[in-house]
Amino acid sequence: MVAEKNVPLQPCNTFGIAARAQTLVRVRSADDILAFLANPGLSCNPVFVLGGGSNIILTGDVRPVVLKMEIKGLRLVEETPKAWIVEAGAGEVWHDCVAWTLAQGYPGLENLALIPGTVGASPVQNIGAYGVELQDRFESLDAVDLTTGDRFTLDAAQCAFGYRDSIFKHAPSQPDTADRLSRSMGLAGRAVITHVRFRLPRPWKPVLGYLDLEHCRTEAGIERPNPQQVFDWVCDIRRNKLPDPAVVGNAGSFFKNPTVSPEQCADIIAREPNVVHYPMPDGTIKLAAGWLIDACGWKGKAIGKAGVYEKQALVLVNRGRGAHSATGGEVMTLAKAIQTSVCERFGINLEQEPVVV
Repeated sequence: MVAEKNVPLQPCNTFGIAARAQTLVRVRSADDILAFLANPGLSCNPVFVLGGGSNIILTGDVRPVVLKMEIKGLRLVEETPKAWIVEAGAGEVWHDCVAWTLAQGYPGLENLALIPGTVGASPVQNIGAYGVELQDRFESLDAVDLTTGDRFTLDAAQCAFGYRDSIFKHAPSQPDTADRLSRSMGLAGRAVITHVRFRLPRPWKPVLGYLDLEHCRTEAGIERPNPQQVFDWVCDIRRNKLPDPAVVGNAGSFFKNPTVSPEQCADIIAREPNVVHYPMPDGTIKLAAGWLIDACGWKGKAIGKAGVYEKQALVLVNRGRGAHSATGGEVMTLAKAIQTSVCERFGINLEQEPVVV
């Protein structure tokens, strides 16, 4: 276990916001977590787990002890006629993990290429893109309970996955229950994920339901694309639509796509015939949050050094750099102004995706 004091966090968050961690512990194995818990000078403090910093907005220096996830490792756990089971350390870069599985001949994650962040954050957020969510490829995960030090494993049902949601985003509500890992509790702030395993189905079938991917397939004139081709298409689409965090600070999609009833959708369509919407299996209608924000005139606008990306209104960006970067306060002021505009025009409350620290 390596513990450091007064650590700059600007390189550790993709929005590029300047802040510092009073104490940062580098976690390179599950044993490092146990060593942290055994240190009374550290473990008595609140904890904040930091992976790739791609889904957070820092609004000031971080007082809780930052557990910086750096557990590495990629391996094939099992191969059956129906699936490849692949395990990755929580500190692996997500996109590197996707690329590695393809290079090894284990396809299935290609639609999730170029999503920023680390492997450990993927089940927390139940990341998803272009017709695939993490829960569709999830086998199990290992974690450590920060209260007891117990190591445990969860399957998909126990993770309680939802749209950009999981048990790890909900606070404990029944701390005294005999079932310490009850789904009704929530594990936010209580557990640290160390390893994640993926079930990649065999035989492989491409997921091409999204219009952008169908356009790529049509333009390429390929009837049956292979996994690498789908991977390349997804990377091209994302690079054309979304800013590279290494060049323009951002936290990816800032708001969730809201779902409404068919009646609500019909009412909006009556006023806004061009609204982008998608029917969902449960009968609800998903609306494109980016379209709603754009319709309110926010694309390209800014508050201070926090702005709305010119190519995709769903993404907020840092128009500053270094010591002159956007502040967390500017970002949240902009986000709240957007939420107010969308609510006043459409009657819809947009829910933000990033965690505010």
